[in-house]
Amino acid sequence: MKALTEQELHNLAMNIVGKELEAEGFEFMGVNSKLKKNPQFVCLKEKELHFIVVRSIRYPEDPTKYDTALMTKIKEHALKHEARTYFAGVGLSNAADRTQAVFLNQDYIVEYEGLIEI
Repeated sequence: MKALTEQELHNLAMNIVGKELEAEGFEFMGVNSKLKKNPQFVCLKEKELHFIVVRSIRYPEDPTKYDTALMTKIKEHALKHEARTYFAGVGLSNAADRTQAVFLNQDYIVEYEGLIEI
């Protein structure tokens, strides 16, 4: 059994958020899947620019809590581009035992409440 790395968890979270954005009609202008590179998604919807920061959050941490200093910095950057800023925290945990790592090819639980506007 191979536990997912931080980058793999991040990519999984980005896929979950990306599918939702696509379903909601967002147009992707830029996608950055590297850890610590923000924002992850720069999207256009109804002629409005959106900056979206995605984080994979390990159980038992709260996926709706974010780094206020980081998000303030992103928002300041977004305002220069007349963009709206969002946080998308995706809680990921092992379906069999939430205290264990998420393993490749095993079931996992997703806790995602959608975009949080900053």
